[in-house]
This record gives sequence, C-alpha cells and structure tokens, in this order.
Amino acid sequence: MNATPTMLRREARRRHVILAASEVFGNRGYHGTSMEEVSVRAGFTKPMLYELFSGKLELYLTVLQSHIDALVRDVRHALASGDNHQRVHAAVQAIFDFADEDPAGLRLIFESGVSNEPSVEWRVRNAIAECVGCISDAVIDDSGLDPHRARLLAVGLLGASQMAAREWLDSGRPITKRAAVEITVGLCWDGLSRVPLHSDD
Repeated sequence: MNATPTMLRREARRRHVILAASEVFGNRGYHGTSMEEVSVRAGFTKPMLYELFSGKLELYLTVLQSHIDALVRDVRHALASGDNHQRVHAAVQAIFDFADEDPAGLRLIFESGVSNEPSVEWRVRNAIAECVGCISDAVIDDSGLDPHRARLLAVGLLGASQMAAREWLDSGRPITKRAAVEITVGLCWDGLSRVPLHSDD
C-alpha cells in the first residue's frame, strides 16, 4: 500500500518527536521527564503528542529502540571484515563513535533508570545480548575459540568499551577519541591475544 500524504506527515512528526524526546530523556532520565517537557521541546501541543504516542512509556520505548537499533547496526558493521585485531579495534571504535555522536543513546541503553519496567529491561538485555553475539561470532570465526570462552571475551570487550567510553564522555573528553580508543583496544587485545584456544581441564 502506498503511503498517503497524511501518513507521511504523521511519520515525519513521529520522527521529530523521537529526536526531541531523546534529548530530554537523555538529559533528565525517564522519571525526570514529563510529556509537557517533550511537547515544548518538540514544539507540539500535548494533544498532538498524545495523537502520536499513547503515553510516556510508549514514547520512551520507541526512543530507546531507535538507539538500540543504531548501536547494534554499528557494532555489526564494524565486525564485518578483518582479522581479530582489526575487529577488536573496529568494535571499540564503533562504541566510542556511538558515545561521541549519541551520548543520550549511550546513557539510555547502559544507564537506564527504568530497570524495574519489564519492557525496558527486555529491550536493554536483548540489545546487549545481540552485541555480545556479534562479537563472539567474530571471535570464533577467526580464533577457533569455543563458544563459551568467546562469549566471555565478548562480554568483557563490550563492558570495557562502553564503560571506558562513558568515563571519557563524563570527564569531558580529556584526551582525543583516537587516544581513548587505542588505550581501550590495548587493554582488550592484550587480554584476547593471551587466551588459550583450548582448555586442559
């Protein structure tokens, strides 16, 4: 079915609201944000906002999912080619780029203040699992590690990268992104390169 002008306008308005809400949620968190603030930031009336989203939780989930999709896409793309060292560098770079270009998204994914909401928890857990899966599959392809060791390495790489990126952001980007990436890559690669391919136990 072809999209009508009305449908296109509605979709454009939704995208506009998502961008505005992302900024407000990223700065103030879920509980600190009101639909009134989002409507003001978007330049829409509250009734117009409620025509597009049923409430704050639906809007938050839509915003969160848009950031999750972007992060997973970036990590997956980074791991598409190269040997393990190149992939480690590319994965760390992708996470730092994501943090640099979308700090609100990084906070919403890894610092969610709505952990007691099952729909939020499910999305965040699945986002992390998907990133870990991409990394562990790449490690297995190049190193021959068994799935359990590869997954532990992937969890460590993702955790170290996102925590380093958050520290770099929160401290005001005190060194260049390139230097921060190289430090994190060095930490991750030194660990990965020393992992035995087979276990004696």
